[in-house]
Amino acid sequence: MDRTESLPAQTRPPGVAAEDPGSVLLPGHDVPLGRYTTVRRLLPQRARRMVGAWCFVDHFGPDDVAQRPGMEVPPHPHTGLQTVTWLLDGEIVHRDSLGNVQPIRPGQLNVMTSGHGIAHSERSPVSHPPLMHGVQLWVALPDPARAGAAGFAHHADLPRWRSGDWEHTLLVGELAGEASPAVVHTPLLGVQLAAHGPAPATPRLRPRFEYALLAMSGRARVDGVSLEPGALLYLGTGRDRLELTAEPGSRLMLLGGEPFDEPLVMWWNFVGRSHEEVATARADWMAGRDRFGRVTDDPAPPLPAPELPTVRLKARDRRGDLHG
Repeated sequence: MDRTESLPAQTRPPGVAAEDPGSVLLPGHDVPLGRYTTVRRLLPQRARRMVGAWCFVDHFGPDDVAQRPGMEVPPHPHTGLQTVTWLLDGEIVHRDSLGNVQPIRPGQLNVMTSGHGIAHSERSPVSHPPLMHGVQLWVALPDPARAGAAGFAHHADLPRWRSGDWEHTLLVGELAGEASPAVVHTPLLGVQLAAHGPAPATPRLRPRFEYALLAMSGRARVDGVSLEPGALLYLGTGRDRLELTAEPGSRLMLLGGEPFDEPLVMWWNFVGRSHEEVATARADWMAGRDRFGRVTDDPAPPLPAPELPTVRLKARDRRGDLHG
């Protein structure tokens, strides 16, 4: 069951406009991913479904995998989304039905665009580092990108800069005059903030964006709220700046984007707009149709889809309200 906690009313911090709904702490819950990895799922939750077009946030580790296989996720499908993978420790090899075979290591970014359909697997190599720690994020695709062609991009070089005691690494979007090479289809921001000293970070924000802050390691404090590792603090809209502090060595992920107003049906690995659309995607995957292709470089059998629920899947908006 999703666990959520609404924080008490606070004095509005500087830089926050009156329309800001207030902060909500989302501690997440554990979900097994493959045979050997457990992730903390932070989005979607009952209290908050999305942050901009970010519709899915999994944080995993840090885990000791020195004597274990590490990540082992066999071939599986996706529709209607982009996957954004970021590692703090470890190594994963991405294989997909377009023929890409790409290792990802800390400081590098993988962005896979499913479009109408793609399949991929994610595995640690046989010889891998002793620690595994990272995040995988999903971005909901708007029309017409969600019906378009699949694609994959690996970015080994990303914009990085130091501001005071903080190092910034820009994964997605634009910040402080820098722009990420990653292609996205709605206005988004994803930036890692690494604390090297006690001084606060004060990034400039876009008031029309909504934001959330994920503590990946270390402890942070923002708006008078303490943020422990593995928790996501939803920050709302209407901010033109943010002031946060963290203990040295902390690594945080700031996510943001223009509110995504299309109601979504999210089920298993599919992001659609209706029950029928998701049911068709499931049937195509189970029948082995050409829509998803095959991950030919991975000998493991494809992951079967679970049975659809007996009730009709309904679309939910970013606040979790039902539609249809």
